[in-house]
Order: sequence, then structure tokens, then C-alpha cells
Amino acid sequence: MSIILIIDDEETNQRLLKAILEAKGYETLQAYDGAEGMKIARESLPDLILMDIQIPQVDGITAFKILQSESSTMKIPIIALTSCAMGGDREKFLSLGFRDYIAKPISIHGLLALVDSSCS
Repeated sequence: MSIILIIDDEETNQRLLKAILEAKGYETLQAYDGAEGMKIARESLPDLILMDIQIPQVDGITAFKILQSESSTMKIPIIALTSCAMGGDREKFLSLGFRDYIAKPISIHGLLALVDSSCS
């Protein structure tokens, strides 16, 4: 069973993502800010991270760069999860090295397709 770390400061988003992923058989961990998310990632080494970009303490892009620079977490795929849905945003996140990008509000089918392909 794959473990997915959800880093999002919105409790409603956390509950929704947790319910969707656990119904599909994934185990989930949650963090509400970038600092907590990095700590959990280092301790648990999840199979995938869903990273909101606009989060407290340490923003998602900074947390991503830090995790990618550390030998223990650099191979964990990270998908940007954001309400930034302007033209060119997907390309921006991919060019930074994110595995992929999901715009909010999320598509359940799109989310599961990305998670399934990232955890297989």
C-alpha cells in the first residue's frame, strides 16, 4: 500500500483528499504547513507528496526545493496542488521539477489518475 503525504492548510481540502485516496486504498498522512510537511516527509518517506503551493510557515515551492535537495527525500515524487490556474502555471511547476500539477478545484478522476501513475 502506497503512503501519500497531503500538505494543505485548508482542512476541507485535507478531508476531501484523505477520503478520496483512502477509498482507493492509499494510506495518507497530513500536514497543514510546509515546515510540518517537511518534517513528516523526512520521518515517514512517503511514496508521493501532494503539495499545496500557498501554505504557511514554508511555502510549497520552497519546501519542494528543500526536499529535492536532501538525499533522503530527493526521489519522492511531488505533485503541485494549487489554485494557481493561470496559463503557463503547469509548465512553470513542471520546469521546477514537480512530478505534475493539479489545479483546484480538483477533478477526482484526474487526481486518481496522477496518483496511480506516480505510485506504480
